[in-house]
Amino acid sequence: MSNNSNSFVRHEMLEERAPPVGEGGVLKWVRENLFSSVFNTIMTIIAVWVIYSITVGVAPWFLNGVWNAETTRECYEILDGVNGACFAVLQERFPQLIYGFKYPSTEYWRPNWATILLLVALAPVLFRRLPKRLLVFTVIYPFLAYWLIWGGSVLIPTVAFIGCCVGGVCYKRFSSGAFATAIILSLISAYLCWFLGGYLISWNEAFLSLKVVPSRDMGGFMLNLLLGTIAVSLSIPLGIALALGRQSNMPIIKWICVVFIEFIRGVPLITLLFVANVILAFFFPPETSIDLILRVIIMMTFFNSAYIAEVVRGGLAALPSGQYEAANSLGLDYSQSMRFIILPQALKISIPGIVNVSVGMLKDTTLVSIISMFDLVGMIRGPILSSTDWNGVYWELFGAAAAIFFVVCFTVSKYSQWLERQLETGKH
Repeated sequence: MSNNSNSFVRHEMLEERAPPVGEGGVLKWVRENLFSSVFNTIMTIIAVWVIYSITVGVAPWFLNGVWNAETTRECYEILDGVNGACFAVLQERFPQLIYGFKYPSTEYWRPNWATILLLVALAPVLFRRLPKRLLVFTVIYPFLAYWLIWGGSVLIPTVAFIGCCVGGVCYKRFSSGAFATAIILSLISAYLCWFLGGYLISWNEAFLSLKVVPSRDMGGFMLNLLLGTIAVSLSIPLGIALALGRQSNMPIIKWICVVFIEFIRGVPLITLLFVANVILAFFFPPETSIDLILRVIIMMTFFNSAYIAEVVRGGLAALPSGQYEAANSLGLDYSQSMRFIILPQALKISIPGIVNVSVGMLKDTTLVSIISMFDLVGMIRGPILSSTDWNGVYWELFGAAAAIFFVVCFTVSKYSQWLERQLETGKH
């Protein structure tokens, strides 16, 4: 019997070979997503036919569009019976669509910089990997944006910022002892700073002063972005507080939150806007002039916070009771357990709902045109279409408005999807 100990040992790996043409790339995606079954094949054919029909009908309207004209009549003369759009209205009235028709053209740089700085201020909030020290600018930004958009002396936002800082210090210093005392001292300190600021402003109004722009002169998409950003920013913390209050064991707090949420959710937003325009001024002291934009922001914040409260309450209800028991077993009090254990998980679950409500609020800002505020839609329905130069141009203007809102809302939606993927820490 022969003793053959020779064996084959491979010292190199076989080279990878390309998969068959139908098992990779575009062909695989098409087969699996568009023609995976008879039903999907039929639906794909129908969808392609619909897209082709729409493209054939709309493409000439875009391709033959006129971009250089001063009136609708001139557009039609250039087209000479050919099917085409009159995009010249967008080029002619673009500043009015963005800034309104009363905002000084020499001051357009101010809302532009306010928008750019808004993105800078939101960056450390939206992206956790950025340095936390950038949050300092996030805190300063609201006061800086007020000065840029409304103008006036820089002392106004400076003193308001100092007042908020003093109030925050007083609250932090005394909140561990007496909560009511901390609130009262915070309000008193903020009021004293506001009173001192008014005296300083009257003493020197020219100190780093920008041209004052009244709220009635603001319009266009700038107004939509202003109302939507402020209302969403204020409604998220208010909605979280309402959600926690609705689950509170204190009957008075609970029923106040329940009545507020159910009443606001049961009333259309347009009704609240009419209340802001007509009735809300009667709740303030006599001879007090409350800016219409401020009144609208208050009502929009209340409306949005009621819906966010229900979204957050759903996130809280989705957590198992073991999370609350774990917080209690660690010896954490209510505020600590909510801050470190409960709310981070509940808010992660609530991200799609919060983004959905926030996007809806941004689109609902177009309703302010009903109360004679010239936002983007109000500018189109009012000054632009009522002028004799561009009367009858509808599709181009409303299509541009839809495109602007789509870009903003789609960007927010994609960010929320990215954030959900980043926070999927429980999946492996």
